[in-house]
Amino acid sequence: MMKTYQGSCHCGAVRYEANLDLAEGTIKCNCSICRKGRNWLVAVKPGAFSLLKGESELSEYQFGAKRIHHMFCKHCGVSSFSRAAGADGTPMHVVKVSCLDNADEQELANAPVMFINGRDDDFKSPPRETRFL
Repeated sequence: MMKTYQGSCHCGAVRYEANLDLAEGTIKCNCSICRKGRNWLVAVKPGAFSLLKGESELSEYQFGAKRIHHMFCKHCGVSSFSRAAGADGTPMHVVKVSCLDNADEQELANAPVMFINGRDDDFKSPPRETRFL
């Protein structure tokens, strides 16, 4: 079911809203940044993300092909969302499920997880091992 979630960094300097349906699925990836950060992600449809507070409190990190803008709070260091372009070039956001302040335990427990092999740029196949993600 579609729901408006509020998300934030740890210190609250960065706040956003995203209209999502966690039952449509979430993502865990084995690329280097996702693996090190143990990221659990959900893609936000175009137009369904609003930064409510903290644009000036954000810093950006990019690596590799520099297709994704990993945004993080200058104060607490938490990266609560990323900006990117979809396959068709449309701007999109990806938020960290762990930064959704009003997601209850049951919603999180029931959210399907799709594993992707970002380490090898093979996004159509899951990694061989997923238990550590």
